Amino acid sequence: MRYVARNRPFIIRNGAWDWKARKRWNARYLAEVMQGQNVNVAITPHGNADSVAELESSGMVFVKPYEREEPFAAVLSHIQRQELDPSYQGPTRYAQTQNDNLRTEYTTLFSDVPHSIPFARVALQKEPDAINFWLGNKKSTTALHKDNYENIYVQILGKKHFALLPPVESACVNEKAVLAGTYRLRDEGVEGEEVQKEGLVIAVDEPDEYVPFATWDPDRPVENTTRFSECSLPLRVTLEEGDMLYLPALWYHKVSQSCSEEGICCAVNYWYDLDFSGGFWAMANFVRGVGLLSLKEDANKGGVEKTQRSKG
Repeated sequence: MRYVARNRPFIIRNGAWDWKARKRWNARYLAEVMQGQNVNVAITPHGNADSVAELESSGMVFVKPYEREEPFAAVLSHIQRQELDPSYQGPTRYAQTQNDNLRTEYTTLFSDVPHSIPFARVALQKEPDAINFWLGNKKSTTALHKDNYENIYVQILGKKHFALLPPVESACVNEKAVLAGTYRLRDEGVEGEEVQKEGLVIAVDEPDEYVPFATWDPDRPVENTTRFSECSLPLRVTLEEGDMLYLPALWYHKVSQSCSEEGICCAVNYWYDLDFSGGFWAMANFVRGVGLLSLKEDANKGGVEKTQRSKG
């Protein structure tokens, strides 16, 4: 509770070691419990869902994955084959719907996890707004972003690797309004057929929409920088199987993963809505606003310098 009050992340090592999910879940069990069920799956060429990509015609685009329903058994098989079979050439699949899916489309697995986290229920004084199931392999990564939720992230199989930045470092991440796009099939006539990596293309959403998103990557620190990026001190942590991470709301995080011997990485997370009534939300937005203002000033200064050089 003291760490929650300080708005600081922490890991409870083996915090979920006695969960039924930790004792039961493996590829065979998941396939048996989910037998005959279809699930929503995100499909991308490179595991780059909800991230920034470069298009020659449009510049930076915030690209969302192509989504469709597939049998869970097929999703699991594709995820494992891509991890374990060097000859696999298909796209990357990630079960990541983030819509309280463990209490809806994965409800047959819900009895294997607690309905809430005891310390979070006391410290945050509320029940979870969403409980999500995640299944993928090392090809799937999550770009640096933040959420308006208090997050309890629990690793069941494999490992998760986090780079964490506090809200005060918002001036470091080079947030920009990025044109939104979505991966779509090049040939819409193959909707029911097997998706090929080369068959996925980025299409700009219509009507045009712009998404505020961090364009600086702590793993590529000299690209897309602001004058403050070099001051960032990312906190890097790894969740082992059974570990539990408390990630405060509005903390930036980039996530990658390592698989179990079966070629899968599986996790569960609990989202608790942010308390917008306190001073933290206002302060975080003030700091973000200062960062955005500095970006605007730098852009204006660059334009003035360029004009002066052209006149010279």
